Amino acid sequence: MPFVIPSLRTVLFRLHWALGLTAGFVLALMGLTGALMSYEEAVTAFANRDRLVVIAGDRQALPPSILAARVSAQAGFPVNVLTLSDDPAASVHVRFARHPATRARPPAVYADPYDGAVLGPVRLEGAFTTVRDLHRWLLIPGGSRGWGRTITGACVLALLVFLGTGLYLRWPKVHRWRIWLKPSLSRPGRARWWSLHAVAGTWLMPVYLVMALTGLTWSYPSFKDGATWLLVGERDAAKPMRAAGGKAAPEAPADASGPSAVDRAWAAFRAGEGRAAGTAILTLPDADAKAIRIRWLPKGIDRLSARNEARYDAATGALLAAGRAANEPLGQRLMDNILEVHRGRFFGNLFALLFCLAALALPGFAATGLTLYVLRRRAAARRQPEAVSATLRAAKP
Repeated sequence: MPFVIPSLRTVLFRLHWALGLTAGFVLALMGLTGALMSYEEAVTAFANRDRLVVIAGDRQALPPSILAARVSAQAGFPVNVLTLSDDPAASVHVRFARHPATRARPPAVYADPYDGAVLGPVRLEGAFTTVRDLHRWLLIPGGSRGWGRTITGACVLALLVFLGTGLYLRWPKVHRWRIWLKPSLSRPGRARWWSLHAVAGTWLMPVYLVMALTGLTWSYPSFKDGATWLLVGERDAAKPMRAAGGKAAPEAPADASGPSAVDRAWAAFRAGEGRAAGTAILTLPDADAKAIRIRWLPKGIDRLSARNEARYDAATGALLAAGRAANEPLGQRLMDNILEVHRGRFFGNLFALLFCLAALALPGFAATGLTLYVLRRRAAARRQPEAVSATLRAAKP
C-alpha cells in the first residue's frame, strides 16, 4: 500500500488532539488553580475578617522598628515586611524573612500596630501556598528548579499551539459572524460538541493569549528578557538614584541616640509621599541592604498595578528616590505588574472576572475535546466493519 503524505490540516488536527490528551489535562489543572488564586486577597480577607481590625482608641501607633521587634520577639522570627494602613482601626500584616538555609518563609501573622501583640496567623495562607505551587510546578519536588516548572512551561507553549491550530482548523470557507461567535447547540452529536468547543475557544482566544505570554515569563527567563527589551528597552543600570526633586539625596549622618533609620524613613514618608497613601508596604532592610523600600497605594485604590514606590537610605533614612506608577511608560508598568496582567487585574475588575472565568473554562475544553475524541473513535469503529463488508462484497465474482 503506497505511503500517503498527510495534508497540513491533517497534521495540525492530529497535533491538536494529541496535545489535548496530554498537555490539555495539565492546563485544566492549571486553570482550576489559577481561578482559585484570582480572588486570593478577597477570600483571605474574608477568612481573617476578625483579625483585620483593632481598637484604636487614643493609642499611638508604634514606630516600625519597635513594632517589628515586638512581633519578632513573640514569633521567634525576624520581620521582613510590614503592611500598614492609614485606617486607625486596621491591623498590620507581617511577613517574616526566609530561613537562610532552607529559604522557607514562616507563616505570616496579623499584629496590633499600637502594642505589637500578635493577633494570629493568616488563615488560608498555607492552602493558597499549596495551590500556587500546584499551579506553578504541580507540587513536584524541586520547586522552581525541578521538573515541574519544565512541564508547566511546556504546557503553556502547548496552549499557544492550541490557539494557532484551533484557529486554522475552524477557519470557515464563508465568513459570517454567526459562524465565528454563535455556537450551534441544536446540531446533534459531535457537531454540537465541536461547535461549543470551537466557538468558546474563539471568544476566549485573546484572554488565553495574554495568559500564555505572561506565563512564559516565569517559565523561561530568556523570554522574560526579550519581553522586557521589547516593552521597556535596555535599562540604564549606571543611572544614579535621584531624589524626588531631581537632585541627589544629601548624605546625612546617622544619629545613634535618635530614631532608627527605618523610623526616620517612615516619618519622612508619612510627611511627604505617604500623605496620599492608603496602604504602605514597608520592607525592612537586612544587613547588606543600602535602601529602605516603601511601596504604597493611594487612598481608596486597591489595584496592585497602581503601586507607587519610594526608597530611603538604609543608614540615614534620607529620601533617595520616589516614583509614581502613573508616570511610568505603559511597557514598564506592564513588566512591573506582570502577575496582575497574567490574571487580568491590570485591566480592571471586569477583566479580572473574565480572566477567572476563562481559567475555569480550561477544564471544559479538556472535557469537550475528550468527548470529541471518544465520539470520533466510536464512529470510526462502527465504520470499519461496514468497510470490510463492502470490500468482501466487491471481491465476490
